[in-house]
Amino acid sequence: MMRLPRRPRYGTVAALLLALYWHGASAETIETVTEDSSYSYMQDGKVGGAAGRIVEALLKQAGLDDYRMAIYPWARAYDRALREPNVIIYPILRTAERENLFKWVGHLDWTLPILYKLRATPSLRIATLQDARPYRVGVLRDDYREKYLRDQGFTRLVVAASNQENFNRLLNGQVQLVAMPERDARKFCADAHVPFETLEKAYAMDDLSREIYIAFSRATSDEIVDRVRTAYEQLQQSAVIERLLQEQP
Repeated sequence: MMRLPRRPRYGTVAALLLALYWHGASAETIETVTEDSSYSYMQDGKVGGAAGRIVEALLKQAGLDDYRMAIYPWARAYDRALREPNVIIYPILRTAERENLFKWVGHLDWTLPILYKLRATPSLRIATLQDARPYRVGVLRDDYREKYLRDQGFTRLVVAASNQENFNRLLNGQVQLVAMPERDARKFCADAHVPFETLEKAYAMDDLSREIYIAFSRATSDEIVDRVRTAYEQLQQSAVIERLLQEQP
């Protein structure tokens, strides 16, 4: 008598379906995009920096081992995150205008943009933001600082593709002010072997003090985003994110 194959029990079927589900959720290659800053930069031929280490730890914790990390000019990174699925962008300011454009993973750090000038220009004095309007100010293309200053009536903005380009223009006198956090200013001084004391804080843009985040493109599946959010919570609770953020290169 021929024996009919036994039907798998519900638990076995559920386990198989769950395994297939997670495999499908992780089958897509994740693209991580960022700009050159104190948080992320090229190091030994790969993307390094505190934020790069954090994003890589999140993906590994989430079991998403198929990923590529790249550094682009900010405008290009932002455009990719707006238009393509399975893209992580970081660090990115979380604003009301951007709230529904991305799927937010978690807080990375606080940032405060500062208008820096060369210390060798003592006649340049700024008591209020409006005092800076007559000067050439270096800003990043499609960045929130550029938009904010334009909204404040600044007409002499000099737009750059990268923070490094902005910094170089300050050093060679093409602009008189640049808007960047102290963390970035210190990194670019160190990279250029220029003492940080060469710069002077002209004005702190307190209105732009904000949290910066890690976010997914809107077209990314909720399953992938939820896995990385869970990984973020786990690494945050175990203080891994804080430790990685404070690690030196």
